[in-house]
Amino acid sequence: MPTARQALLDAALRALDEGPWRTVRMVDVAALAGVSRQTLYNEFGTKGGLAGALLRRAADGYLAGVDRALTAPAPDRPAAVALWTVRAARQDPLVKALLTGYWAEGLPRPGRLPGPRGRTGERPPPTPGELLALVRDRMVAVSPGVAAGRCEIALRLALSCVIVPVPGDDAADNRALGLVREGARAAVPGGLSGPSRTAGGRSPR
Repeated sequence: MPTARQALLDAALRALDEGPWRTVRMVDVAALAGVSRQTLYNEFGTKGGLAGALLRRAADGYLAGVDRALTAPAPDRPAAVALWTVRAARQDPLVKALLTGYWAEGLPRPGRLPGPRGRTGERPPPTPGELLALVRDRMVAVSPGVAAGRCEIALRLALSCVIVPVPGDDAADNRALGLVREGARAAVPGGLSGPSRTAGGRSPR
């Protein structure tokens, strides 16, 4: 059974599906969750605190998917993370905004949130650069000897498809995902199973 906090976050997402964030009212979120308005304020303090928690949960969900992708066989890990990144951004506009820094009209924005830690001690959502670094570092951590720069290339290939999606039908979408898969594999020669070297014999940075 979900906790009051989980129910409130789910209710806030449902309210966001029905209209822009600026029109979402705390009283309506509480009613959708089946809890009192005071419970909502006790959990998040303000509407900004609720927005921050929504964004943090979206970031955490994306990172959990990254961890699942990193259980793939070593040569397929960069492609698995790249494909998850593209799919997660297409499925969730909050994830897309967190990854790209582009906030579509109607979404809660981190610039409107309270300071680093509000009344409720919420962590702020990561910036796009911070999120990229978190994913890159997780890729490197499970791939000893592979340069962080090569892992970042795979991620940036995925982000290019997120920022400039390929128009068309499902077949075109699948072709774009195939390009990301091949590009991510090429970005880390030999997969992530061993160190990569430049022509000069040094690991790239």
